[in-house]
Amino acid sequence: MEPRLLGWPEEGPTLRLDHRRFSYAGKFVMSNTGKAVIGASDRADRAEPSVSEPPDESISPGDGHNADGEYDADVLAAVAFNGDRTDPGVLWLRYVTVRDDLRGEGLGPRLCRFLARCGADRGYDRLRIAVNNPFAYQALYRAGFSFTGKTTGIAELVLERPAAKPAEDRSETTYQEGLDAYRARNLSTGERTFLDRRRGCPPPSPE
Repeated sequence: MEPRLLGWPEEGPTLRLDHRRFSYAGKFVMSNTGKAVIGASDRADRAEPSVSEPPDESISPGDGHNADGEYDADVLAAVAFNGDRTDPGVLWLRYVTVRDDLRGEGLGPRLCRFLARCGADRGYDRLRIAVNNPFAYQALYRAGFSFTGKTTGIAELVLERPAAKPAEDRSETTYQEGLDAYRARNLSTGERTFLDRRRGCPPPSPE
């Protein structure tokens, strides 16, 4: 499956994602961020449609929804992004979402690595993202990011990587520092179990 860049912020791409299947679905309707996706038609293991089954509609910048439905049903994973207002070298990943039945299969990290390459080609030096849960933190480490030691005003952990290559400071100490920040919070049972399993472990390698 190959990710696709739908457009940069100035091109105003939009997506209509099913809020029952995707986190942050409403954020992707906004046209002030760029978008990139992995779609069902991009999956290498996808079967060829039969003569009675029409192919998926493609998605293009500004195309809000499929002609035959309310939502962009082809989308499996999506990322919204824009530049930093004060640092022209930084590209912010604002929202990353994966369809609920495909989480944990590596689509999010793959899409973020693709966006890093796009950012490098566009002239960005670094990519940055703020995450609010340990599962997203782990996924971004798989995409070559590293914890910066900083948090946002709403207690999200800030991760960063160079656009052209994975982050250099991916030590176990730095990785566990971020996980410890989550361990100090009120967590779901699933989050607590995940963090217990990761105690003392090195960060995952970029895929």
